[in-house]
Amino acid sequence: MATTSQPLQGKTTCKKIFWAVFPHACFIVSLVIYAFLGALMFSHIESTREVTVSEEYRAFLRKLMCLARKLPENERFNHDIHQLLNTADPVWFINPKERWNFFGSLFFCCTVFTTVGYGNTYPVTWTGKYLCMLYALFGIPLMFLVLTDMGDILATVLSKSYNEFRKLQSKILASKLCSGSTCSKRNELRSREQSKIVINEPLTIMEVLRSQSGVKQVKYRNVELFEMLISRENENTQPARNKSMERWSSCPELAREKTVSRVIKNFDKIGKELEKLDVPIVLMVLVIFVYISCAAAILPKWEKKMNFQEAFYFCFITLTTIGFGDTKLEHPKFFLFFSLYIIIGMEIVFIAFKLGQDRLIVLYKKMISFCAEKNMPSKKIYPK
Repeated sequence: MATTSQPLQGKTTCKKIFWAVFPHACFIVSLVIYAFLGALMFSHIESTREVTVSEEYRAFLRKLMCLARKLPENERFNHDIHQLLNTADPVWFINPKERWNFFGSLFFCCTVFTTVGYGNTYPVTWTGKYLCMLYALFGIPLMFLVLTDMGDILATVLSKSYNEFRKLQSKILASKLCSGSTCSKRNELRSREQSKIVINEPLTIMEVLRSQSGVKQVKYRNVELFEMLISRENENTQPARNKSMERWSSCPELAREKTVSRVIKNFDKIGKELEKLDVPIVLMVLVIFVYISCAAAILPKWEKKMNFQEAFYFCFITLTTIGFGDTKLEHPKFFLFFSLYIIIGMEIVFIAFKLGQDRLIVLYKKMISFCAEKNMPSKKIYPK
């Protein structure tokens, strides 16, 4: 029986782990599929558009040629060339097939549902613009759902690690404060107190009644009847449990309902751990700094025009979803490997912003209560 129960226990634990991980995997996989479908859609629409030379582009080239000819004579060349370049449309100088390949389109989709929006890549056709609005309408809530789900995992990791650090810190402080002589005396006192304490195991009803003095034979019969009733009740309850277990195992519909209810409970728990998180905001700022510094050290390896400072600035602007678009990437497909980094980093920044928001709310409450106490009139005590 032991050998058969072990594989059954292993199967049940594997099922529990699977159904516990299922909601997290479901969100991430759905986001990845959504990004790939969007990349296929936008690459098909935007890369196949017709490139026509417009009249505005021809006028721009004529003005540029005129300025180039008058370069030695014209003193206001810098002012005129700046005005002319401001009228230029970036679409004139973009090859759609190169910009809207699969990796470029996937990078564009990531910037849409993460709400970063660098502004370097954007749809030109009206079909692409309408589909971009529809794509963002469903993609942004899905992205926030993934962020909330991953925030629970990060919140549990941060809270547990912070609590363990505090326990270790208190132990170290206690060991430093406690000297050798005082500690030995305290340990001796504790051992004496513990030796005095005797833990008695709970007795049965029969032993309790028989331990009392002056118990008659009639009472023994009552005790035997009482024990017979308890044994009969145990016999009645035990088969009911077995029957219920047999019912679960024999009827797959009931077992399926049980697993479905478990999965629904896991979905209901999303965002709960994030609300319970309470760590110092200085710790979160330190985590963000270390997290961005790691990416800023790696990013210049393939983005040769970037140094550490520009990469740090670019990662901060990305993770905070500001996305100015002033820093351009030469190889967006390499940055797609950082998509998981972006999601985790956005979640860390979101947790830091939430903690800062909670601290500000507490500060505002204290200020309002302080001002209310000052403005309240002082109570006068009249003599009786």
